[in-house]
Amino acid sequence: MRKLGRTSDHRKAMLRAMVTFLLENGKIETTVTRAKEVKNEAEKMITLGKNTDLHSKRQVFAYITKEEVSKKLFDEIAPKYADRKGGYTRIVKVGPRRGDAAEMAIIELV
Repeated sequence: MRKLGRTSDHRKAMLRAMVTFLLENGKIETTVTRAKEVKNEAEKMITLGKNTDLHSKRQVFAYITKEEVSKKLFDEIAPKYADRKGGYTRIVKVGPRRGDAAEMAIIELV
């Protein structure tokens, strides 16, 4: 896991927020390194969403910050990937950011 220049609490909160936003909107624009971290967590959440047992639901509800996004994960997103074994997200590089020239990318659900 990358540290992303943050304390562990800040990093965990940021990743939770970004994964929630990704699942809510379908795609987000961020730096490449953050996108790679978000990809790991989002794929785990979608894999958990494919399971409908109570334990998986509790794990997802504990991680995702908005209840309606968790419901959307179980009702819409996970069934869409039922026949797919991983690779639910795609990272597309879009070039450097104005200001600090950080390499930017769009991460989206496939």
